[in-house]
Parts: sequence; C-alpha cells; structure tokens
Amino acid sequence: MIARNRRISFLLHAILLIAAAVMLVPLAWMLWAALTRPDTTGVTTANFTVLLERHPFGNWLVNSLFVSAAQTVLVVVTSSLGGFALAKYRFAGRRLVMALMLATLFLPFQVLLPSAYDLMIRLGWIDTFAAVVVPGSVSAFGTFLFMQASDAIPDELIAAARIDGCSEFRVWWEVALPILRPMTGAYTLLAFVASWNSYLWPATVLLNESRYTLAVGLANLIGLPEYESQFGVLMAATLLGLLPVVALFAWLQKEFVGGLASGAVKE
Repeated sequence: MIARNRRISFLLHAILLIAAAVMLVPLAWMLWAALTRPDTTGVTTANFTVLLERHPFGNWLVNSLFVSAAQTVLVVVTSSLGGFALAKYRFAGRRLVMALMLATLFLPFQVLLPSAYDLMIRLGWIDTFAAVVVPGSVSAFGTFLFMQASDAIPDELIAAARIDGCSEFRVWWEVALPILRPMTGAYTLLAFVASWNSYLWPATVLLNESRYTLAVGLANLIGLPEYESQFGVLMAATLLGLLPVVALFAWLQKEFVGGLASGAVKE
C-alpha cells in the first residue's frame, strides 16, 4: 500500500513538473528574445537601451504604477466597506441592492463604453488619469467577495466593539479588516493585476502619449513597422512590465493563498 501511494505521488509530481515546464516556455522565450538581437551575438542589453532611448517607457511605467496603485487602494476600500455593510447590517432595500449589484456582473463593459465615454466628456476628464481611476474605484465583484468573507466575522465581536464605544467606521477598521486580511491581500493582488493589464478603457480616454499606461504604450509599439520582424524591444518592455506584478505577488503570496482558501471551509 505504501509503495503504491509513493508511485501515485511520484506520478502526480511528475505531471505537475511537466505542466510547470510547459507553462514556463513562453516566459523563457520572452527572456531569450529580450536579451538577444539578430545583428549581435550572445546576450545583450541593446533591446533595453533602444526601448528607453526611443520611447517614453519610463513615463508609461510610472503612469501605470500610479493608476494601478490609486485604483487598487480605492477599490479595496470601497469593496470592503460595501461588502461588510451588506453582510452585517440590515436595512430597507438591502436585498434589492444585492440583486442590482449581482446583475451588473452580467453586463459586459463594452456595452457601457459609449455612455461611460460620454460621461467623461461631460465631466471634462478626457485625457486625465481621473477618467481611468475613478470609474474603476467601485467593483460589484469585489463587494460580493468581501460580503461573503464578512459572513465569517462573529456578530458578538462587533457588538463588543460597539459596547466599548467604537464608531461604525472603527468597527470596520479595527475589527473587520484584521479578520478580512487574507481576502484583502488576495483582492489587492487581483485588483492591481486587472488595473495593470487594462487596455480598452485607458486607450479610449487617454490621448496624449505622455499619459499612456504601459499596456497602451506597448500596444502602440506593436503597430510600428520597425518592430514587425524584431520582437526584442517588445519583449524587453514586457519583461520590465512584469516585474511590479511579480514583486507584489511575492509580497502578498501568503495572503493571496489564504484569501482563496478562506471560503473553502464552511463552519
């Protein structure tokens, strides 16, 4: 029996290693393409030099960091507040709000694009970072996740905090958020990656090249004739663009795994 379990474990590990190797092939190819050029031999940093000298890559990177960080902070705050309120407060229209919130999940963003763009024009926000950050600062999906996670917060703990004189905001900040830390970490990573990779909406409202986010800037590089046969510069830009996401994942790895597993067990 022990020998059979070992064989099964070995087989499963072998399958996982092969799957991991297959998934790493695109990353390895990107790294190779970024560090080589057809007109040179061996490893070179020429692609990175061309990228930084010919294009405002630094501006795009800073813009993406600012937009993604600001949008992530806002959407985590609003989602955690909304989810906590829907889970722990009973008020008139609560079920209607929940139904409308869930209904918006079935609407593709492309359907709302014309009306959202018209609203940005009326507000005078076209070609500003506010047009990117503010619409993404509220998420029905994030609110739903925090609402489910907030069900695990004991009502007795909230009542004790109120007896001790905590305001409703302090109850959320000092009682709810520490318990929701795994979900907060997981959703922070999800929200940051979604904002970092967002292309359609930023490409619609950002007109000046100096305000482009990284995704928009890289998409515009693809259409340049000089890069039709040389992907090294594009791969160098993509490689640099991965670093902030990898660093954030390394920082929030424990919370991310804990947040994904937080709803797996129902007490």
